[in-house]
Amino acid sequence: MTSSNPDVARYRRVAIWLFAVCALVFCMVVLGGVTRLTGSGLSMTDWRPVTGILPPLTAEAWAAEFASYQASPEFAKVNSHMDVEAFKGIFWLEYLHRLLGRLIGLAFFVPFVVFAWRGDIRPSEYPRYLVMFALGGMQGLLGWYMVKSGLVDVPHVSQYRLTAHLAMAFLVYGFMFWVALSLWHHGDTRGRHPWFGRTVALTGLIGVTILSGGFVAGLRAGRIYNTFPLMGDSLVPDGLFALSPVARNFFDNATTVQFDHRILALSTFALILVYWWRSRGALFPRRAQRGATALVHAAALQVLLGITTLLMSVPIILGAMHQAVAMLLLTAALFLTHSLSRLPAEAAIPADGAFIPPEPRNA
Repeated sequence: MTSSNPDVARYRRVAIWLFAVCALVFCMVVLGGVTRLTGSGLSMTDWRPVTGILPPLTAEAWAAEFASYQASPEFAKVNSHMDVEAFKGIFWLEYLHRLLGRLIGLAFFVPFVVFAWRGDIRPSEYPRYLVMFALGGMQGLLGWYMVKSGLVDVPHVSQYRLTAHLAMAFLVYGFMFWVALSLWHHGDTRGRHPWFGRTVALTGLIGVTILSGGFVAGLRAGRIYNTFPLMGDSLVPDGLFALSPVARNFFDNATTVQFDHRILALSTFALILVYWWRSRGALFPRRAQRGATALVHAAALQVLLGITTLLMSVPIILGAMHQAVAMLLLTAALFLTHSLSRLPAEAAIPADGAFIPPEPRNA
């Protein structure tokens, strides 16, 4: 697409906005990880999407908020030693997490209205943005649904709900990032590269591995078997199928969940290495080459962080970094997949995986 196309500017304005919202969602996911790792997620025992936007501002308000927390199972069973000053420490993290969620909603909705009014977003394009907004709203509901699971007898959120909450965050981020890339590269419509299908499959495997990490987080399975490559004294620990029926072990058994995540992570990394090595002979377009390089570097960093986090019994900083790099890994995979989904308009479509660059233009 040449710069003379009148749609270039409007597409790129909208793309920059979506990239900015993606950055906010990225921060939201990392902050959510910190909130979970510090045990702050159950400090707010109600959900008031509108009236809860302001924190306690007086001593009386803090006393009322703390009294509400004192009535929760977490206070009774975990934090009964805590006074109101210590409570403020965990409250502020959860409050900031929720506040950032509200800000993301505003950062999406207000510019959308402006872009629609200016004509940068056409009526025929409204549905994709309405889907994004709906997914964001569902993410907020899922967050409260997750928190509610920890406000019962056992002060610990459901690993199923936590993983669903994480999955929705990645879905919102991934959909928005894909649309932003499509707008930025609007003129690249020649066709798909032959490696597109296998790249989609690899991206799907990365997603499954990330979700398995959600179950590790939900069951706190990273705090057991803090050795590598062995789990205790063996590669395959005892008790992998201690629960009945067998399928429960993959979601409810902390030993099995950690074992699965190890296998998935190492297998995914190995496949990424093979993919990257073989892609060097496929003569990818330049954008795809950058994506493949970013993918293999992000995967190597993620494996290193995962092992280090495990060996050190999940310190907060490393746990948060591990979650952040998971987002970077998915970002690289989506960037690579997108770069192979639509080749530059003037490029020939290869039949054997080799990219044929466009002919140089005359001056």
